[in-house]
Amino acid sequence: MAKTASKTTGDTTGTKLIEGAVVRHESPRSARLLDKAFALAFKGLVYAQIWEDPVADMEALQIGPDSRIITIASGGCNALSYLTADPAGITVVDLNTAHIALNNLKHTAIRHLTDYADLRRFIAEADHPENLATYRERLAPHLDEETRRYWEGRDLVGRRRIKAFTKGIYRHGLLGNFIGVAHKLARLYKIDPAEILGAGTLEDQRRVFDERFAPIFERKLVRWLTNHPASLFGLGIPPAQYDALAGQQRMADVLRARLEKLACHFPVNDNYFAWQAFGRGYGKSEQAPLPPYLQAANLPQVRERLDRLDLRHANFTHVLRDSDAGTYDRYILLDAQDWMTDAQLTELWSEITRTARPGARVLFRTAAEPSLLPGRVPDAILDHWDYRPAESHAATLADRSSIYGGVHLYVLKD
Repeated sequence: MAKTASKTTGDTTGTKLIEGAVVRHESPRSARLLDKAFALAFKGLVYAQIWEDPVADMEALQIGPDSRIITIASGGCNALSYLTADPAGITVVDLNTAHIALNNLKHTAIRHLTDYADLRRFIAEADHPENLATYRERLAPHLDEETRRYWEGRDLVGRRRIKAFTKGIYRHGLLGNFIGVAHKLARLYKIDPAEILGAGTLEDQRRVFDERFAPIFERKLVRWLTNHPASLFGLGIPPAQYDALAGQQRMADVLRARLEKLACHFPVNDNYFAWQAFGRGYGKSEQAPLPPYLQAANLPQVRERLDRLDLRHANFTHVLRDSDAGTYDRYILLDAQDWMTDAQLTELWSEITRTARPGARVLFRTAAEPSLLPGRVPDAILDHWDYRPAESHAATLADRSSIYGGVHLYVLKD
């Protein structure tokens, strides 16, 4: 099992970490209440699968054998996928107790389910009744106490959490539930979202989107629902990020454009994000697309390199603050900066700059298209970094998840 430098200490600690990162204490009371509501929603499992494309990441990051990576864990898929690039080590950090438990379970499954069919059934398909016995007999004995307590504990409706792996783990969690509601809404308008997965060409995908999906965003109910920040909590979008995502547009129009990219810009037979969005899970066939770490050809390398992962339940900035100068050279921030105040951004980038090795690269995503750093992080810090617009644009275009407005790359100056 991957090393755990900081043990989870229960839901109370997780909630405090999340509230400390999300709640804007200087904001009006109404904004603080929304932030606290999001923090409460974010306390449980949010992402069973991470929604940033690791293939686009690895292209932009240029990971090599000497690379020392620090990344936010989320669903754990990308940290595992980065192992295929053969880095020296990856520090994997998350505020969320559920995400830490999920990462630990995935690591343990990869280590101990050495038959590919067993591993695929447990993690990729994640909907078989026999997965419960697999957990009890082959995985639970290798898990730490905190992880076992989480998976053997009960959710809000009294079900043991591990049973989600018998009914489709990717249908669970905040995002999984949000996608489920979106599917119900689509069926209300007599649309089957899975229809697009049967399209044979990009032209067919475009036709299905234009004829079936695009009109939904003109419906009054959809426009009304998406006009409220709380409606997008299920996408993991906090109130602070909602305004940045919307910009000067109606949120329904923004979401339509993002869904159009997902549906029309990449072949569905090579985009597992499309399968998650439109099919609520990975495809069952041997040809169905999967994240790099779950592909049979990559598993021997991933399994061999598991000990290079260092999983921590902590605040990303605090991990950097406790690290020596020159510790890391690859930083992946996901979209966490969209949540941050100017003071938090400045503290984060001060620690990134202090801990960065020569040639360091920082990759992050934003809800809106432009980088959010200029004007918010002092020039004295940003002057150490070179923004790469061409590589950032290429990474944005290549990101098959299609959720974000921009993918941004900064490189430490010589």
